[in-house]
Amino acid sequence: MGTVRAHIVMPEELAEQIDSLVGKRGRSAFLVETARAEVRRRRLLEFLQSDVPVMRDEDHPELAALGTDEWVRKMRAGWEPRRQSVLEALESDE
Repeated sequence: MGTVRAHIVMPEELAEQIDSLVGKRGRSAFLVETARAEVRRRRLLEFLQSDVPVMRDEDHPELAALGTDEWVRKMRAGWEPRRQSVLEALESDE
């Protein structure tokens, strides 16, 4: 992935605050990191506000066959024996 130079204008006070945190030589990396985080945040907000479903029925046939409630109950029931064995192992170590 290449890079491009971007000339940005910001208040002097903001530049000084950034420099006090990361130094003048860390300014570009800080701005890139901050911009990436903001892009991720805005894309997530855009997705959350859209009508695009998080899960599609065709991607999860196991839910269609049992129904969501029953599927969750079945999964939780399968975890119980494992949870018990972990608790027993922890108690035997004490």
